[in-house]
Amino acid sequence: MAQTITKSAADLVREARETVPEISAEEAVALTRSPDHVFVDLRDGAEQERTGVIPGAIVSSRGMMEFHLDPESPAHKPEFAQDKTYLFYCASGGRSALAARAAMDMGLSPVVNVAGGVSAWKKAGGALE
Repeated sequence: MAQTITKSAADLVREARETVPEISAEEAVALTRSPDHVFVDLRDGAEQERTGVIPGAIVSSRGMMEFHLDPESPAHKPEFAQDKTYLFYCASGGRSALAARAAMDMGLSPVVNVAGGVSAWKKAGGALE
């Protein structure tokens, strides 16, 4: 029997963007030195190696993010237990919107999506290492 997909990936991303606060890459670049903000890179390792990571960002692939957030998980990253604003990003903003929504559902707050991801970040003059 054939599957009937009732929601597209684009539908899910659109719904996430309706519930997750979003800032522009230019606004995000201005926060790179803020002690109250931490960036979270949701791309996979190959993407991170190819283009670099925002300096100081938590590296957490989209496939592992929930486990990195969960303090009961053996894969928990204590960087997610800080009293800071988490700025999620990926290559273009879709995966990070989905991840930010899941993080908010888990109780992480405040969480913000960086619109346009690394692509917009580079255009805005943001540094990568």
